[in-house]
Amino acid sequence: MAPPMSASSFLAALKSEGLTVVEVGDWKHHNRNHKGAWGPLNGVMIHHTVTSGSERTVRICRDGHPDLPGPLCHGVITKDGRVHLVGYGRANHAGFGDDDVLRAVIAEKALPHDNEANTDGNSRFYGFECENLGDGQDPWPAVQLEAIEKAAAAVCRHHGWTERSVIGHLEWQPGKIDPKGFTMASMRGRIRERLK
Repeated sequence: MAPPMSASSFLAALKSEGLTVVEVGDWKHHNRNHKGAWGPLNGVMIHHTVTSGSERTVRICRDGHPDLPGPLCHGVITKDGRVHLVGYGRANHAGFGDDDVLRAVIAEKALPHDNEANTDGNSRFYGFECENLGDGQDPWPAVQLEAIEKAAAAVCRHHGWTERSVIGHLEWQPGKIDPKGFTMASMRGRIRERLK
């Protein structure tokens, strides 16, 4: 468990990992904190957006939609490998998930199967939405996968977490499939190597 890093520290951590970062509007103060706590934080959650087109994807993740107000994450990782910061604080990305999974993330142990949705993840995870249709056919460019690896590693490095603090939405909430097109096991392997 850790208190959230400051927005400035988050930005610095991402840049220190070698990422190209785009600051979108007043991202440092765009959040859903009026709806509940943000923190203590326990990990990083990776998603796919089910959208195409970087500009449209970033706009949706920043603004949300009528049923789910934005921000929908903290950073949007587009296919060109850039990280667009759209919010900081509580964001509508994780929803309710499995408390057993949360305990495993906190302990940095192997994840159990997610079979219930009883715990608020929006208060516990940094979230990165990754531009992809999520159909298993839309490609994941190498530069985008590298950016996902770097972004997650940047947060882990700051907090002293291992790769086991990084999960996919599909590992948190029953019925979710994201990210689809690569495995979280392979991504955690990449993050582990980067953190060495």
